[in-house]
Amino acid sequence: MKTEFYQKLNRQAQALLEGEDDLIAAMANFSALLNDNLADLNWAGFYIKRGDQLVLGPFQGKVACTRIAMGKGVCGTAAALNTTQRVADVHAFDGHIACDSASNSEIVIPVRQGEEVVAVLDIDSPLLNRFDEDDQIGLEMMVKSFESGLFA
Repeated sequence: MKTEFYQKLNRQAQALLEGEDDLIAAMANFSALLNDNLADLNWAGFYIKRGDQLVLGPFQGKVACTRIAMGKGVCGTAAALNTTQRVADVHAFDGHIACDSASNSEIVIPVRQGEEVVAVLDIDSPLLNRFDEDDQIGLEMMVKSFESGLFA
């Protein structure tokens, strides 16, 4: 069931972003699409890699941390390791940065141009263990479409 949901959402994202080559505009609409369609979120958006840190980009949700060092917190870890981080309980994640104390679970997916991480997609939930393997697979598919649409 989730597979079909994410396939449909991915088609919506592709249609929404078709012909858009501005990174900020694409990120803004992509994060709004996720925030509008995924249940039990309190934050969905991007951090953009700038040198040795991640800088807040377009998002939907509560006020967020502005800068995150590479390798720090869930976002910085995902960017530094170039791998998705799916965290069932952020309070148990060593080095978690609490930008919003209401967040209890998180998934962060690197956004790549070629092999280089240029940003991360960060999604937070007030629920513990909100994101499962199906969510990860679906969101990674959507990020790949996002990358190919902008960086092809």
